[in-house]
Amino acid sequence: MGEPSGVGPEVALAAFAHFGGRVGDRPLKLVGDARLFSACGDALIPTTAPVAAVPGRPDSANAAAVIQAIELAVAACRDGAAGAMVTAPIHKSVLHAAGFGFPGHTEFLQHLTGAAQAVMMLASDQLRVVPLTIHMPVAQVPGALTREAIRDAGEIIMTALRRDFGIERPRLAVAGLNPHAGEDGMLGGEEAAIIAPAVAALRAQGLDVRGPLSADTLFHAEARRTYDAALCMYHDQALIPIKTLSFWDGVNVTLGLPIVRTSPDHGTALDIAGTGKADARSMIAAIRMAADMADARAR
Repeated sequence: MGEPSGVGPEVALAAFAHFGGRVGDRPLKLVGDARLFSACGDALIPTTAPVAAVPGRPDSANAAAVIQAIELAVAACRDGAAGAMVTAPIHKSVLHAAGFGFPGHTEFLQHLTGAAQAVMMLASDQLRVVPLTIHMPVAQVPGALTREAIRDAGEIIMTALRRDFGIERPRLAVAGLNPHAGEDGMLGGEEAAIIAPAVAALRAQGLDVRGPLSADTLFHAEARRTYDAALCMYHDQALIPIKTLSFWDGVNVTLGLPIVRTSPDHGTALDIAGTGKADARSMIAAIRMAADMADARAR
């Protein structure tokens, strides 16, 4: 369901209709408030916490239902009743105002599943990217980079490419932090001191990992054919290229969990909630990718 006052319920219903309630032989279920999803009948897994949704006007009183919907979906995946979960966008500030103790979906899902680490990937048919650091000021990024963080993220990405995307011999490109990947130290030392040793540690495990590579030549069509995912050092380094290439069909994927979780790559769009202008393409792509990943895990 996501934020009930945003576009989440609208795009969920539109995507459900697009698929006719099934993806291949997999039935779809909608998790959320019975009034928002009243047309779904037996396909509904209802929340019980109260919801009073006014389009475009989020209310912290609805936070309990938003959280409960996530918990119900995770439980269904954990007990085998569901093969994957797809989350509509949440409104983080509203949840925090109600006492929600997690920065967002990813951290909450890590907590609910007991995963050691969760990694955010943005994926489409044209590109897969992972930002090593996510929602932090750019000035703080260099201090947040460590060899261990890059190595751990690389291991999770490579495992996911094999297990969830069915790539037998995955290839990972690792971007540098500085222009021209530091230009042999002239434009910054993080590449030599932090990124290159982490890449070497991954390669020592027999993994096909290259880097640090200059980010300004990493995302054109010919370059993208040389890798299956790119590990980037900060938010915009990863998200600008994929949102340029796949603005309407990019999917947010959480790697490192014992369950499959995807999400549309957009926010709650409160300004158009309830107007009929919401575009369901990213939700449709998220559902299709979740089903493909669930199939890959089942093989």
